[in-house]
Amino acid sequence: MRKVRHATQAFFLFLTVLTGYRFYLFMSQFGSDTAEFVTRPPSVDAFMPIAGFMSLKYFIFTGIIEPIHPAAFIMFLAIVTVSLVAKKGFCGWICPIGTISQYFWMAGEKLFGKNFIMSKQYDIPVRSLKYLLMGMFILLIGVAMTPNMMVLFFITDYYKTIDVRTMQVFTQMSTLTLIVLLVIGAFSLFYKNFWCRYLCPYGALLGLVSSASPAKIKRDNDKCIDCKACTKACPSAIEVSEQDIVHSPECLGCTTCLSHCPEEGALEMTVRAGKDRKPFKPVLFPIALIVSFYLIIGIGVLTENWHSKMHPEEYERVITDIGKEHSESGQ
Repeated sequence: MRKVRHATQAFFLFLTVLTGYRFYLFMSQFGSDTAEFVTRPPSVDAFMPIAGFMSLKYFIFTGIIEPIHPAAFIMFLAIVTVSLVAKKGFCGWICPIGTISQYFWMAGEKLFGKNFIMSKQYDIPVRSLKYLLMGMFILLIGVAMTPNMMVLFFITDYYKTIDVRTMQVFTQMSTLTLIVLLVIGAFSLFYKNFWCRYLCPYGALLGLVSSASPAKIKRDNDKCIDCKACTKACPSAIEVSEQDIVHSPECLGCTTCLSHCPEEGALEMTVRAGKDRKPFKPVLFPIALIVSFYLIIGIGVLTENWHSKMHPEEYERVITDIGKEHSESGQ
């Protein structure tokens, strides 16, 4: 399963890079003499979870899907649905940031011979940062913002170009952004999934949602030989060997513990069936995860709530205005 997961992660990372490249071409064609028009890839909206959260609340109150970045709503809904079905499977199998974070700690493990684990007196307070960030967004958007306020925000040029501005964080990187990324990268060499574990508010939300997932890792105490291989291998530092059922919101559903367990039947992926838990083949887990992910996206495409309704002429205007902003700020 490890090879399957790593291949799946690499595939989605490739798709992300391809999407970013196509969006860069889309942005670059305005003001140039490009002969062939490059269409905007809707999946770039996956990098706008805050917009997706806003759109979800707006949809709940009005029944309307915001038309400028509808894919942000669809992707947010798809990712939350995956968490309900397959724990934090999005983080463990699909998320490109999670994949890059994994590559960092794997590189650190090879360079230094091991990774480090924060003691609980530091781990818990630092881990609370992502929940504080999550709480801030829920408070500002889920509580404070009304649908009328959202409409006023949706029609602003800032919202229309939030995808462009997100891309420019990387294509026109500031010194501060570079320093922050280097610091996070450095910590990621020493601590497994540093960004995901301590700083990602999206992951914090998905972890809480995943508590409702019927899929859980179950340990059979009678078959367990107490080798603790599962605990040592867990990228989320969960003490799997000490639990009967893994309920932790940090569980990525990566099945790494299963693949490292030397005793057949000691660890199993299970699904809740009434009061009991029934085991199922681990290979069905990523299948359920990916099917549920693309099912929601497919519904968005079929209902014509995937592509932005903003005309290319409007995109050209707002992108040109951003270029002027940067030119004026650079003078």
